[in-house]
Amino acid sequence: MSALQIKNSDCVEHSQPSPKAKIVYDKDTFTSHDKMGDAQIVIKPFLEVHKLGLQELPGGTEIKRVLPTRENCLSEESRIFYHNGKIVQDMILVLRNVQCGEVEIQLEWIKISGGRRL
Repeated sequence: MSALQIKNSDCVEHSQPSPKAKIVYDKDTFTSHDKMGDAQIVIKPFLEVHKLGLQELPGGTEIKRVLPTRENCLSEESRIFYHNGKIVQDMILVLRNVQCGEVEIQLEWIKISGGRRL
């Protein structure tokens, strides 16, 4: 069975959060990786929630819902919620430039020592 590998095709930092394109490959042990499609992730709603500075919410508290649009490739509504002291977002993305396919991802904010603040 192959695992999915998501690669950043846009690693340039922007002052305004812009959509990030993701290319999805299968991960083969003995053969080259095959492109399975691409999807675009809009992280602006996730960053907006993080900037609110919410802390100490009950686990599973839903903070925001993001509806599918042409820009974000969501196959269904996505929830941003508080879980184990962190803000996370679950997404199911429809792959483009491929006959069919979806990929499930989860965004999680990780603080990096010495990292740049929003």
